[in-house]
Parts: sequence; structure tokens; C-alpha cells
Amino acid sequence: MTQPLYLVGPRGCGKTTTGMALAKAIDFQFVDTDRWLQSHLQMTVAEIVEREGWEGFRAQETTALQAVTAPSTVVATGGGIILTEYNRHYMRSHGMVIYLNAPVSVLVNRLEEAPEEGLRPTLTGKPLTEEVQEVLEQRDALYREAAHYIVDATNEPSQVVADILVILSQARSRLQGGAYC
Repeated sequence: MTQPLYLVGPRGCGKTTTGMALAKAIDFQFVDTDRWLQSHLQMTVAEIVEREGWEGFRAQETTALQAVTAPSTVVATGGGIILTEYNRHYMRSHGMVIYLNAPVSVLVNRLEEAPEEGLRPTLTGKPLTEEVQEVLEQRDALYREAAHYIVDATNEPSQVVADILVILSQARSRLQGGAYC
């Protein structure tokens, strides 16, 4: 299986950490759409949003998604990439989408432990716990709509990768089984 693997979920769910470990485990390339975009535009996400607004950033995000999609690649997406219907359809039709699902308390703890993640501007202007709760309530259904599989991301990254490897193995078996029917 060489189709791209897209990791979706809110900030703090482990898309980048898990994605790097997963790519190494299956000998795929790894790319993070936010990092690609920042490198490509030579601006931080906050600077892009300040210059172009959230709508402009979302358009840039779509460009990044298309640019990084390639066989044998694990793609860690920005938390809001699923807000655009085109992106949800694009990922589902070009690869396998995995939703790294975690409760608000876990997401907040991780974001507080990694303040560099705070370089992204606030979405609501509210305190972190309230913002994470509100954003997750708004986006959870979209993550689920985009996803082929949902993985519990509350575990350590090594366990999350192991869980994804089981899913990939099962998917490969189904594909091979279907080829002989």
C-alpha cells in the first residue's frame, strides 16, 4: 500500500509526533502541511493569518495539501484543514484518512506542555480549555466525516503508531482478499 496517509485531528492530538514515528515505521516520507506552508511562504501561521485572514490561510492550506500529496507519504494536516469540504473529499479520494481522536483534557495538557504550539493564533480569543472545547465541538463531526479510521490518540505515540499499523495491516488484507474474489 503506497497511498498517502493523512492524519487529521485538533491541535495537540499528536499528528506531527505520531506522523513522524509512523513514517519511520513504514518507510514513508513525512510532511506536515503547516510546516510546508510556513517554509514555502517564509512566514509563520500567525503571520499568514495576519496578512491574509483565516480565509486566505485556509486557501493556502488547500494549496499545501495538494502540493504534499504523494505516494508513500504520511501527511500531518493542520487542525482546521477539514473545514473546507474540498479538502475532506480530496484526502478521502487520494489516500487513507486517520482521525487521531483525544478528549479536551488531553489536548489541553499537551498544548500547555508544548508552548511552541502556541505560535498559532487563537481561534476564539477564549482561554485555552474553552477554545479547545468549542473548536472540537465544531469540528469533531467533520473529522469523522473525513476519516476512514478513528484512532484513540490518548495513548503514547508508540501505541498510537502500533494501532495504526494494525489498521494498515487489516486494510492490506482486505484489499488482497478482494483481489482474489
